Amino acid sequence: MKNQNLAGHLLALVTVFIWGVTFISTKILLRELLPVEILFYRFVIAYIVLFLIYPKIQKSINIREELLFLSLGVTGVSFYFLFENIALQFSLASNVSLLISAAPILTAIIAHFTVRDEKMSRGLIGGFLVAIVGIFLVVFNGKLVLKLNPIGDMLAIFAALLWAVYSVLLKKIDPDWHPVYVVRKTFFYGLLTTVPWLFWFKADLRVSHHLGLPIVFNIFFLGLIASALCYVMWNQSVKRIGVVRSGNYIYLVPLVTMITSDFILGEKVNGFMILGGMLIFSGVYITERGFGIGKISKEYHSARKIPVRSK
Repeated sequence: MKNQNLAGHLLALVTVFIWGVTFISTKILLRELLPVEILFYRFVIAYIVLFLIYPKIQKSINIREELLFLSLGVTGVSFYFLFENIALQFSLASNVSLLISAAPILTAIIAHFTVRDEKMSRGLIGGFLVAIVGIFLVVFNGKLVLKLNPIGDMLAIFAALLWAVYSVLLKKIDPDWHPVYVVRKTFFYGLLTTVPWLFWFKADLRVSHHLGLPIVFNIFFLGLIASALCYVMWNQSVKRIGVVRSGNYIYLVPLVTMITSDFILGEKVNGFMILGGMLIFSGVYITERGFGIGKISKEYHSARKIPVRSK
């Protein structure tokens, strides 16, 4: 059980690190491609790779199970990424990043009422508050420039809500399903529900227009690593340690983006951002371990075989 937990935490940590880097790749791709084109290319590549890895086709037990996969495709792929990317066109990136970071607490709230073994705690709420202050410092870089835009900000909140629903729905998947097949089928429905948006935004999918090396590299990074690999790892993390505990690692995404932006885009890190990073790590620790003072005291006295007086 301990090894299972450790593996679940490591999978979540590696996944959010890669997802933090994807903001840089997407920022580079948006110079040449529409958001919906990035979405389509990314998940086509991911689907093909997963099909080559696991070409077997499994039949769903009933229509309800098929609808569950459709819901995963909509909430975790097509509508989530569309809402997030369109929000960036209406609102500041800092606003969107901050609002998307509400996904873990939204996940916890939904799971509290829908999943029997996923209940909220004081540590989770306290950790959320500490982490969100840290995210605020990282995102705004010590400069409070909060320009509200109802359309963009609402879309960002909807995106966070969609990811929360996706994470909770994962708990309803039959554990006997092959993990690669679960992701592949999710991507199939994600692509299927993206097609209408391609026509709506008049996407140009002629590959010959997008063959520059930076475009090809970043598209394949998003498709092979950030989608095909990371979704499988994330699903396994949710399976091993639960939807709430794995979701808490999403708080680290803005911190990873900050660090990689410094190395790749030359966006310098300052004291506010370092303090924010420390608060984010503290928030993740609190959500996982609680405030822990009483617990540490009991463990200390237990180890010394000294009785702890009850108040």
